[in-house]
Amino acid sequence: MSAQAKRVTGARRSSMAPAAAAAPPDESRPIDLVHLSRQTLGDRDLEIELLSLFERQADHILRQIAAMGPDGDRRLRHDLAHTLKGSARAVGAKAVAARAEAYEECLSAQADGARTAAAQDALQQAVDAARAAVLALLSDQG
Repeated sequence: MSAQAKRVTGARRSSMAPAAAAAPPDESRPIDLVHLSRQTLGDRDLEIELLSLFERQADHILRQIAAMGPDGDRRLRHDLAHTLKGSARAVGAKAVAARAEAYEECLSAQADGARTAAAQDALQQAVDAARAAVLALLSDQG
């Protein structure tokens, strides 16, 4: 694993990260590799597959939300954010899950446009960080 990937992901004990880099999980890490390892029972191939799927799905979902714009179907945007939240939780992308939940809450509460836009921007930033971490991890696996 490159030094950049370790820094980006906060590499922790998992089949994709060396044990010496162990650290307590926190939301500041784009991907919690300990959580991912637990979810996959340490199966490295499954970790890679799940991270790849998450990376593509997160990109696809955010493109859909952005294409709808602020006046797009509120229920559909909520459902997309909910799907992203579940996927993020599965791979240990805690910041993405938290931002997706905050965006969901804005949509459910019919928050004003500025608040909803800010939540969407925060979600985009969290997804960008997680996708960068995943792509760094995957490039180290190749």
